[in-house]
Formats: sequence, C-alpha cells, structure tokens
Amino acid sequence: MIQTPYLLFLGDAPDGLAAKVAQGIRDWRPENCVGQYRMEGCNADLGLPEMDLVQAREAGAKTLVIGVANRGGVISQAWKKVLVTALEEGFDLASGLHNLLRDEPDLAAVAEATGRALHDVRVPEVDYPIANGEKRRGKRVLPVGTDCSVGKMYTGLALDQAMRKQGMKSTFRPTGQTGILITGDGVPLDAVVADFMAGAVEWLTPDNDPDHWDIIEGQGSLYHVSFSGVTLALIHGGQPDALILCHEPTRKHMRGLPGYGLPSLEALRDMALPLAQVANPDCQVVGVSINTQHMGAAEAEAYCAEVEGRLGLPTVDPFRHGAGRLAEALAAL
Repeated sequence: MIQTPYLLFLGDAPDGLAAKVAQGIRDWRPENCVGQYRMEGCNADLGLPEMDLVQAREAGAKTLVIGVANRGGVISQAWKKVLVTALEEGFDLASGLHNLLRDEPDLAAVAEATGRALHDVRVPEVDYPIANGEKRRGKRVLPVGTDCSVGKMYTGLALDQAMRKQGMKSTFRPTGQTGILITGDGVPLDAVVADFMAGAVEWLTPDNDPDHWDIIEGQGSLYHVSFSGVTLALIHGGQPDALILCHEPTRKHMRGLPGYGLPSLEALRDMALPLAQVANPDCQVVGVSINTQHMGAAEAEAYCAEVEGRLGLPTVDPFRHGAGRLAEALAAL
C-alpha cells in the first residue's frame, strides 16, 4: 500500500494541465495532501502550501508522489536530484509514469540502501484475459471525450458521488494512474498489451447486481490519433449501457496535436454510439459533461444551456455544478 499523506511533486510542469495527476489527487483526496513541491520554472500551482522535503516530513508526509503527466510519461533528468534526496530523507516515491521508478538504476539503488519503497502504479499486476464479448450482469456507464484531458475522470468521480447521494449502487472503476492513486485500485489500461486491453476492462467490470452501476473511467479520445486505441478498448470491453459526452470548449486544438482541431459534440455522439452498440445494442447517450474551468460562472451557465438545447441532453459541469442531473438520467434507464 502507498503510505499517506503525500507531498505532491509538480517538478517543472509547463502548465496546470501537465500536473493533472496532482490536481486530481488534491481535488478528490485533499486529506491526503500536505503540500506541493515545485521546481524553478514550474507554471502549475495547486494552491497547496509550498514545502521543501524537510518541511513536508515535519508535516507528516510519507510519500512523494510525482504529480506530473508529461507527454510520453518519462522521468525527467532534471527531477532526479529531488527524487534521490527524497529517498534519503525517508520518503517513499510513487509514480504513474510509463518510465518506471524501478527501472532507474540510481533510484533503485538509493531505495534499496535506504529501505524505501518505489511504487509504480502504471504496472499491470494481473494476467488479463482476451475479451470474449459476453454480456455481464449489472449496468455500466462510460464518459467519452472530444479530446484527452477534458474531464472524463472528474465526470466519473463526480457521478459516483452524486449516485451514492441519491441512494444508487455505484462503483468508480479507475483505468489510469490518477484514478488508481485516488482510489487505490484499478487497471493501468494504457500499459496493458493491446490484445488484452478490452479483456482488462471486462475483468475490471465483472457481473454485479442488476441495479448496480460501474462508472468506467474514460481515457483518450476516438478523435485523438495518438490515443484512440485505448478509447475503443474501453468502449468494447466496457459494453456500456450509457455514454456521457465530455468536452472542454476553450481548447483550440487536440492536446499535443496543434494540427488537429476538436470535433463537435454531435460528431463525437455519432461516432461513439455506433461503436458502443457493436458490443451493446441497447447503449444510449444520456448526458453531456462540460469542463468550464476556464469560463466565468455566467459564461459557463450559458454554454451548458446552449449545448443542452442543441443536443436535447442534460448538460452540466459536474465538478462545478454537481452531477445530480446525470445521475438522474442513468436512474431513468
């Protein structure tokens, strides 16, 4: 188990979105966060107390969590001095990057010498099966996005919270490093061998009570040429009964792909639903989640109202407004 509380390491993150792992932990498990550690040039700020390693240890932090999700998931050489010192100061390290802590000889050597733990949460720990497409009991909902990093995980977590408040049976099923660090369990789907991705999602969402909802954490986007494969594995392996469309309206282009614009919500609906109906012919699109973090309150309300009128679906920012209306749409199925 990863020891809490955490010191969230933001490194030299170029912007807030690059520190989305740390931001997710802060937003959904604030009780586990004592502070943030930022290097020179860091442009991300979670609003947590600024701490060095000594201050964090005195505040009770036990694990330094790499809260940066950079393109390619690599451990930057610029971070190494901090990571090595953290081990020497008595911290464990936790990371969700593709570049594993345990594969870094200097970190592995210091961890062994100091008796500290290296937690690589993006390592599959189960021999997942190949998907068989068999129908499972229970219900499932999957957020799908016009792009990466538009709020699919936040939608799922907020929906789980709202459904529980309404007395519905639900379980949030993490499929990425941030969700795993928040909940302590899940499948690091983008680290699973391609042939087994859909099977891993079947394994993650097994038979359940007929009125129980698995809320599957979305990943990637069908329209993102770098990461569309993981999205399709979620759609087919998850066999969702419901889809929620997710969008960030101020985005100028696909994350990391300046030559690619974002599709409309209508285009996403018309692509995702037929693909979902391959595995579950009864699947429906039930709502829209809008990430309005870069909008003022009035602008956000107006945008959601416009989308709702256009698509005829309940439309909210679930983190800002709550996900109650999305939960009600699921209860009506």
